[in-house]
Amino acid sequence: MNTESTGIIATFLLTLVIAIPLGKYLAKVFAGEKVWTDFLKPLETGIYKLSGINIKEQMNWKQQLKALLTINILWLFYGFFVLIFQDKLPFNPDGNPAMSPDLAFNTIISFVANCNLQHYSGESGVSYLTQQYVLMFLQFVSAATGIAAAVVLFKAFRDKTTSELGNFWEFFVKSITRLLLPLSFVMALILTFNGTPASYEGKDQFISLQGDTVHVSRGPAAQMIAIKHLGTNGGGYFGANSAHPFENPSYFTNMVELIAQVIIPIAMVIAFGYFICRKKLAWTIFGVMTIGLFMLLIPMLSSELGGNPALAKMGISQTTGAMEGKEVRFGPAASAYWATVTTIISTGSVNSMHDSTMPMSGTWQLLGMMINSFYGGCGVGLLNYFIYLIVAVFISGLMVGRTPEFLGHKVEAREIKIAAIITLLSPFLILAGTAIASYVITSHGDAAWAVQPKNWLNNPGFHGFSEMLYEMTSSNANNGSGFEGLGDNNIFWNLSTGIVIFLGRFLPIIGPVAIAGLLGAKKFIPESAGTLKTDTKTFALMTFAVILVLNALSYFPALTLGPLAEYFTMLK
Repeated sequence: MNTESTGIIATFLLTLVIAIPLGKYLAKVFAGEKVWTDFLKPLETGIYKLSGINIKEQMNWKQQLKALLTINILWLFYGFFVLIFQDKLPFNPDGNPAMSPDLAFNTIISFVANCNLQHYSGESGVSYLTQQYVLMFLQFVSAATGIAAAVVLFKAFRDKTTSELGNFWEFFVKSITRLLLPLSFVMALILTFNGTPASYEGKDQFISLQGDTVHVSRGPAAQMIAIKHLGTNGGGYFGANSAHPFENPSYFTNMVELIAQVIIPIAMVIAFGYFICRKKLAWTIFGVMTIGLFMLLIPMLSSELGGNPALAKMGISQTTGAMEGKEVRFGPAASAYWATVTTIISTGSVNSMHDSTMPMSGTWQLLGMMINSFYGGCGVGLLNYFIYLIVAVFISGLMVGRTPEFLGHKVEAREIKIAAIITLLSPFLILAGTAIASYVITSHGDAAWAVQPKNWLNNPGFHGFSEMLYEMTSSNANNGSGFEGLGDNNIFWNLSTGIVIFLGRFLPIIGPVAIAGLLGAKKFIPESAGTLKTDTKTFALMTFAVILVLNALSYFPALTLGPLAEYFTMLK
């Protein structure tokens, strides 16, 4: 236990050691200041010339979103057609079949949206060409999309009054050349030298200790695993994701992958403060997010290390904690830390099976995805937090009888309406989606579909409801992890979650960017004695209260029907 706790503490501290200077570096990169990676400018210039991009052309918030949405829609069409024809394309040594249209629809939306929800098994569902030139490519560009959108918000608050918010394409390209590619290269080397495959060989064959002939998939895994974590994507090269011994061979690689998925979300918060010259605000935001992390992590550790009460009643000793669904080489503590990190951030990779965690652990995982702003995904975590920030500013302004202001700009009806719509969007998508699924499975379980609804769930009752709730929550949060007791590769789940993923990804980007653009264009109001300061402990507490209250009101009834009901049933 002491060793496992030490491992968690060391992992978190190493994350901060990397993330904080990385944040300062990113602030300089996006501000156009001199940095050590300026030797990459010729490469970037070549990309701009080849693409016909003039990075000196300033864009307003509408033009930024137009560019963002246009390029993402293009990737949707490109990836969809590769997936449905992959059996006829090269680099498919294992002869994997083409995807059905509904599965390809879900998969391509999922990877474009940085969700990486996988209704197929990684190594047997896609070819090497698809893994590398569609899915891995999308893991780079989807992460860069979120980072570029966040930098637009940075630009809106750096100058006192402006509608010129930089150039989306410059932010997008720099996110890849100055951040994602270099870090991915280093991480892929680390993984390769520690046992992760990085070749283009087909399946290998060996004789097991039991005398069985076993075929083991290989391929260019290390490259994809690096960006899947650095870009908070989470899609596994292998079906078992980072619980697979090739994706995550040892405790050392486990630490590397944990650190990788957290450094950019934290760095973006630090970069925000340095970019707009309000460092105290950045540290205040970081403090709220970190408190949120520990408020979910500590009970998760307690739940997993405490073991299963049903086994305890049978007199079975559980000195190592709840081991069902865990890898022995990691143990329950490192698995609980991973499960917390991967759900508060929109990574969604797993090193244990979330469906096998204790009921209360499922509650904390669901809450992490429902809040979706304690660090959050690359760039979008800060955008999600910004919505809570605007709501907190509005409520605080009403409480003190002043017009709400944020960083010298009045927050008026239009901005609040957008924030309210985005705030209500997630509960609507999650709860409506779960309600429809519940209705179909209970009222039309015998429907003559290819997969009958009554066969969706391997677990009845409360846990079955939790599986459906988790699937919709993960889709909306662009997370991609799942309670894998749910049979999800069918038309209903492929189409419904695909729609939820698309709306849950792009509307929460459009909303904050629009608010930032509208506020940035307003007349700057200098601070006075009556100005509500947003970088104080009091306001941090207010923001935290807003996050807790909004999510408790939205999701408590659903959590009561699922993991909480299961927990109290186990205590009987």
